[in-house]
Amino acid sequence: MYKRISLLLLFLLKLIIVNAEEPWALNSNKEGVKVYTRHVPNSKIKAIRVECQFNVSASQLVAVLLDIKGSIDWVYHTKSVSLIKQVSPSELYYYSEVSVPWPVHNRDFIAHIKVTQNPTTKVITVDAPCLPDMVPVKDGIVRIDHSVGKWIITPIDSTHVKVDYTLHADPGGSVPAWLLNMFITQGPSESFKKLKAQLQKPTYKNIKLDYIVD
Repeated sequence: MYKRISLLLLFLLKLIIVNAEEPWALNSNKEGVKVYTRHVPNSKIKAIRVECQFNVSASQLVAVLLDIKGSIDWVYHTKSVSLIKQVSPSELYYYSEVSVPWPVHNRDFIAHIKVTQNPTTKVITVDAPCLPDMVPVKDGIVRIDHSVGKWIITPIDSTHVKVDYTLHADPGGSVPAWLLNMFITQGPSESFKKLKAQLQKPTYKNIKLDYIVD
């Protein structure tokens, strides 16, 4: 009986160890933007996490995230972007092509963005997973069919928000280590630096979204 209990405890311990997520490792901390990475089981691509604060309202940030045409100004290496379907003011589908240095082929993806807000905590979640086949695959471009992105936006007050962004994507095909490193380490820092500037444009000043409580 004791032997069975010991074996059961050993099995449970192994199960906990296997399922335990690796802690996030700080990769960079520049201008108030912290970028973390960590290994993902059964994947050669690390996950990314970005933490920062912006001096804007929650409505301003959500408005920028849903402005698909404007994302070409701040999202790292975006070559083109177009709206596929607007489901509601807080939900849409869009297509984007990512410019990749030669000789690697460009990548493209279809993303589904949906914004929700907890009525009690006021925390906003922006889910942005990728879909594989809403747009036909194009010659010479590799389709990213696995990507899970999420924004957690916590209002601090009416003019300040805390951001926790996570992403894990598989670029597909054969990608050299130097290119992966560039997109994993440099990409988030560059994107969030430009996002900070994008938020200050007159288009988003004093904006108020009906479905967001700032």
